[in-house]
Amino acid sequence: MSGETLASALLLHEATDHRGLRFLDRRERPTYYPWSQIRQRAMACSGRLLALGIEPGERVILVFSTSIEFFDAFFGCVLAGAVPTPVYPPVRLGRMEEYHQRTARMIELASARLVLAEARVKRVLGRTDELARPSLGVRTLEELPPASLAVRLPVASDLAMVQFSSGTTVEPKPVALSHAAVMAQTRILEHEVTGGVDESVSPQAGCSWLPLYHDMGLIGCVFPALVHPGDLTLIGPESFIARPAVWLRALSTYGGTVSPAPNFAFALCVERIQDEQLDGVDLSRWRTALNGAEPVAPEVLRAFTERFARWGLRPEALTPVYGLSEASLAVSFSPIEQPFLGRRFDRDELAAGRAVADPAGIELVSVGGPVQHFELRVVTEGDVDLPEGRVGTVLARGPSLMDGYLGEPELTALALRGGWLDTGDLGFIHQGELFVTGRKKDVLILRGRNHAPHPLEQACDVVAGVRTGCVAAASYRPEGAPGERLLLFVEHASDATAEQIEALPQACIDEVLRVTGLKADLVLELSPGTLPRTSSGKIRRGQALALWRAGELVPPDQVGLLKVAGIMAGSALAYLRARR
Repeated sequence: MSGETLASALLLHEATDHRGLRFLDRRERPTYYPWSQIRQRAMACSGRLLALGIEPGERVILVFSTSIEFFDAFFGCVLAGAVPTPVYPPVRLGRMEEYHQRTARMIELASARLVLAEARVKRVLGRTDELARPSLGVRTLEELPPASLAVRLPVASDLAMVQFSSGTTVEPKPVALSHAAVMAQTRILEHEVTGGVDESVSPQAGCSWLPLYHDMGLIGCVFPALVHPGDLTLIGPESFIARPAVWLRALSTYGGTVSPAPNFAFALCVERIQDEQLDGVDLSRWRTALNGAEPVAPEVLRAFTERFARWGLRPEALTPVYGLSEASLAVSFSPIEQPFLGRRFDRDELAAGRAVADPAGIELVSVGGPVQHFELRVVTEGDVDLPEGRVGTVLARGPSLMDGYLGEPELTALALRGGWLDTGDLGFIHQGELFVTGRKKDVLILRGRNHAPHPLEQACDVVAGVRTGCVAAASYRPEGAPGERLLLFVEHASDATAEQIEALPQACIDEVLRVTGLKADLVLELSPGTLPRTSSGKIRRGQALALWRAGELVPPDQVGLLKVAGIMAGSALAYLRARR
C-alpha cells in the first residue's frame, strides 16, 4: 500500500470496462461509465487545468451535484497535482445570502484560486465570486482552455483533498487529507466491510444517495469502488429526499450489497415508503447497511428491520459505525453479520458521567470496536485515561488521520496531540465496545447534570406532525432565572394538519418526558426549513439558539419564479462587479 495515491489507483484502470459508476436520473434511468472512461475524462480535465496554470498543491473548489462532471473535475484535479475541495451546491434558494457568505468563507479558508461548477450552479454563484474573488474566477469545465491529455502525478505525502468538517457546533474547518491517509482509510473500509473475505470470491456492489461533498459519500463509497474496483450506483440526494423508495429499488435492481446512510434516512424510509412502491423489490443481497454520521437511534433500527423484513432485509445487515472527517472517515465498526447491540443505562448515573446498566434506563447503541489499525481511548479533560464505564472525551489514533486543519496551526494543535485525535465527542467503553453520548459542545446542562441532546430530539420524531430529523434541543438560562431551562425547537411536517400542529408542543413534552425522564420547559413549533443546518444536513443547535435569542429564527423566503429570476439577475450583476 505504501506509495499508493488516488492518481495511481485511477491510472490502473486503462482497460477496466466491466466495473464503474452508474448514475440514476430523476426517473431512475441509468447512465453507466466504466472506470476506463472515467480515467480518460479525468486526464482530459487534468490537461486543461494545467493549461490554465494550476500549480501543484493548489486547491480547487468544486461545486457540483451528483454527476459525471463531478468526477471529471475531482479526478482531473488529482491527476493535475492539485487538491480538489468539494463544497455543497445551493439547495435552499430561500437562504441564498447565507449560502454565499459561507461558501465564500470556504474559498478563503482553502486559499483557492479557482472554483469549478456545473453550468446551472454557476449561474447563481455571482455573489459568491464577488465576496471571495478567486483569482481564476468561477468556471465550468467547458470554460477551461483546450489542451491535450496531460498529468502531473502527486506522491503519497501530498494532499489528496480538503474536506470541510460538518460544522455542527462551530464554523466548518478545512480538513487536509493526504493521499496516504485516504488510501489507508480505503483499505480499512475494504477490510471491515468484507470481514477480511477475498472480494474476488464475493464481490461488493455499492449503492449511495449520499452527497459527494460529504466524506461518507465520497471516501466511504467512491474510493473503495475505485480501488477494488467495483460497481457503484449513485442517486442524487434530492431524489432520495423526495422519493426515499428510489434507494431501496436501486439496491434491489443493481444487487447492492453495501450502502451507508445517516440515522434520519432509515427513519424517513419507515415513515414515507408505501408498500406499492416496492413491488418486486428484493433486499436480501443488502449485506451491510452502515448507519453513521449522526447518533444512532435503536428504535429506528428496529423499526427499519421490521418494516422491510418482508422484502428480504436481514436484521444482521444494520451496522452502526462511528467516524469523522478528521480521521478520513471510519474510526469504529460494529461486527459485520451480527445484529446491532443496544444496552440500557441508568439516566441519572449517565448524566453524572458513569455508565451503569439499568434494564429500565435509556437505551444506547454500540458503535463497535476500533477499525483495523486504529486505537481508541476515553480520557478526562486532562488527558488521563478513564476506566470502562466512565464518560469522557473520545480520542482516536490510526493511519488515516488528517495532516491538520489547512492554514490553522493553533486549531490543529488542539485537535492532534501526540498522534491522537481529539474527536470532540463524549463517550465510554462498555464490555470492549464504544458508546458515543454526544458532542462536547452540544451537551445540555440541566440542574447541574450533563445530558446529550439527541435522545430528546429522536423522541420527538415519533410525534404526529413532526418533520423527521428536524428537532433541536438546547439549554438556556433566562435573565434572572435560578437555573437552566430545556428548550426544544421542532419543525412541523409540510403535510401536518392544523390539529397536529396545535397539539405538537404538548405531545413533544409528553414523549420526551416518557423516553428520557426530562421535562421540556418550552417547545417552539417552527415552519419547515427554519432550523439552520450544516452542509451535510445536520442541525446547528447553537446557531438555532443564538438566532432565537436575537429574534432572527425565521423560515426561509418563499421561492417562486420571480424570486428565482431575481437570484439569477443579481448573480449576473455580481459577476460583473467581481471582475472589474
